[in-house]
Amino acid sequence: MNFRSRREVEPEINVTSLIDVILLLVMFFMVSTTFVTDGRLNVRLPTASMASVTRQPDPVVVTVLADGTYRVNERALANASPATLRAALEQVIGDGRGKPITIRADARATHQAVVTAMDVAGRVGFTQVNIATISQTGAGAVPAPSATQ
Repeated sequence: MNFRSRREVEPEINVTSLIDVILLLVMFFMVSTTFVTDGRLNVRLPTASMASVTRQPDPVVVTVLADGTYRVNERALANASPATLRAALEQVIGDGRGKPITIRADARATHQAVVTAMDVAGRVGFTQVNIATISQTGAGAVPAPSATQ
C-alpha cells in the first residue's frame, strides 16, 4: 500500500474566455447605441389648410449657360460679370424683393458661375433661392417641376 500524501492541486479558473466575451459585449453595446446628433436639418413641412390660396409672384429666372454667361428672364446680358448680373436683377425686381428667384444652369456650366449667381442673388436681397432641375428620361429630356430651396 502506498501511503504517500498526494500533492493537492489548487483549483484554477481560466477567465481568458470570459474576458473575451465581456469585451465583445461591450463593443456590441457601444456600436448599437444611438448618439445624440446635433447637426440635423430643420425641415418645415407644408401644412394643408382650407384658406384661399394666394398666388406667388412669378419668380425671376437666372439661366447660367455653358460658356458662363447669364440670362435674366431669358434676356441675355452684355457680359458675365457679377456687377452686370446684379444690375440686371435690381432692374427686374424693382421694389419687390420678396419675389423668389430660380437659378437654372446648363450641365456644362462651371460650378463657379452657378455659385456666383447664387451669391449675387443673396446680396441683392433674394431670400427664396430655388435651383431648377431637369430629369432625364428616355431619349429626350423632360422638365421636372421640382426645385430645391
